[in-house]
Amino acid sequence: QVRLVESGGDLVQAGGSLRLSCAASGIAYDLNAMGYFRRTPGHEREWVASITSGGSTDYADSMKGRLTISRGNAKNTVYLQMNSLKPEDTGIYYCAARRNTVWEYWGQGTQVTVSS
Repeated sequence: QVRLVESGGDLVQAGGSLRLSCAASGIAYDLNAMGYFRRTPGHEREWVASITSGGSTDYADSMKGRLTISRGNAKNTVYLQMNSLKPEDTGIYYCAARRNTVWEYWGQGTQVTVSS
């Protein structure tokens, strides 16, 4: 019903920045939030940031102050600006979307690699 396509993952040096993009298509008009999760080596998948349909944002403490999540002009597009990246931020970043309280739609993931 909803397809999420991510882009923007890359190799970057520590201290650098990346902007991830996620576009939702299909029956996406009633999504109440979109966000990002990540899976880093040796860790479970964790929530990173989210933005509601009303524009409210929230961030994980581990990356707070280094992230900005925003919506694009296209209603179902979100961006995740990541600054001051650290090697421990290396991992696969997944876009997700939900209609209620469960994150039910997932993208394929985009690789972020931060070199020291």
